[in-house]
Amino acid sequence: MDLNNFLDLKNESKNIGNEMYQLTKEFFPICRSITGDGVRETLEIIKKHIPIETHEIPTGTKVFDWTIPKEWNIKDAYVKNSKGEKVIDFKKSNLHILNYSTPINRKVSLKELKKHIFTLPEYPKWIPYRTSYYKEDWGFCMAYDQFKKLIDEEYHVVISSTLKEGHLTFGEFFLKGESKEEILLSCYVCHPSMCNDNLSGVSLITYLAKYLSNKKLKYSYRFLFIPETIGAITWLSINEKKVSKIRGGLVATCLGDKGSITYKKTRNGNSIIDRVVEMVLNKSTDKFNIIDFFPAGSDERQFSSPGFNLPIGSITRTLYGKFPEYHTSADNLDFVQPKYFQDTFEKYLMVISELENHFEEADVSRKEIIKKNEKKKGPIYKNIYPKCEPNLGKRGLYDLVGANKDGMENKMPIFWVLNLSDGENSLSDISQRSKIKLEEIEVAAERLVKSGLIHLI
Repeated sequence: MDLNNFLDLKNESKNIGNEMYQLTKEFFPICRSITGDGVRETLEIIKKHIPIETHEIPTGTKVFDWTIPKEWNIKDAYVKNSKGEKVIDFKKSNLHILNYSTPINRKVSLKELKKHIFTLPEYPKWIPYRTSYYKEDWGFCMAYDQFKKLIDEEYHVVISSTLKEGHLTFGEFFLKGESKEEILLSCYVCHPSMCNDNLSGVSLITYLAKYLSNKKLKYSYRFLFIPETIGAITWLSINEKKVSKIRGGLVATCLGDKGSITYKKTRNGNSIIDRVVEMVLNKSTDKFNIIDFFPAGSDERQFSSPGFNLPIGSITRTLYGKFPEYHTSADNLDFVQPKYFQDTFEKYLMVISELENHFEEADVSRKEIIKKNEKKKGPIYKNIYPKCEPNLGKRGLYDLVGANKDGMENKMPIFWVLNLSDGENSLSDISQRSKIKLEEIEVAAERLVKSGLIHLI
């Protein structure tokens, strides 16, 4: 695919930004989760554009250190006051429900109800997004302004949901090129009504696949529509034989806001995808940011776990967690705009064009990046579960109520030690690369040893 073929890009694809916005609008009302009919409905919409293959993985299936959970579906949820008025109504916003809430139908006091309500006092008009995938619980999310109006009386709580044996569902689309070597492009389909994070990624990957279907390609391209974290772990678990063909890739998320393009590098930091993205951004007249890899965020952390170490980066606009609207009801159809969808689509397409033009270029290997004969200082550990992130929640190392961006900084020492405990990095090396104090890295390592996740070599 010659770069000159893209000189007419703005004419050929000038309406894609608008089309991506309309697709995002179509996705928006659906209540999605890591399993369930919301994911299936979303994949059926994508099938109108590209012939994705749908996979169903049964509850209880072991995928590395994880197990496919029960399937969750919901029909309705509300809280009524003593007058029969709905003070919380799932049908007005699917963010009102704690995602994966168990069914309930009973009356509770205000004191008990408050134990099951999540708010954002700093943004009193917004509804937060919270999850409880791996701890059976129930709850609601609401605007703090509304929360303050609740009076001391009895409330009728109803959650019409099911949590039972079922499947985890994901979609996959493969475009065969001249070579068996692959570029992986991934997005996640588990978030409910939030546009930037991550309906923008779903829309972009859909239209990128649709556009490339009509092009002659050197690389083969694999597009994944998966639930975040557990979906990536599942795909890697059942596709280990395909991993060696992956030359590079990108996780697409947070792509429709007004912020400048941000590129998060791969784990090794100097792969072909890193060099190509930097080349494209440098050619652009737009502002951009390039940041080093860190072992948190989206599914790049699974693809980049030490047992796989795939060169997967991530192109976003404003990075996840760095805009106030993140994981709230304010991440709506007003927060994203077609012109930003258009710009992001063009940036992704130019990256693919440059990858095609640099097809023969060899990657810089990990051995070339690390200084040879460098003496390691301090103890060196090895991850016992190197393939994907181990399940920290069942070991008491991670919050079981998820999607809260606060407190992530406290978990970073554990993420860094896990990701870089590959038998090559000492704790001192990990401290230096992560810019986290050695004392904190040592405490994290001690906790991971006690939990049976790393061992000294």
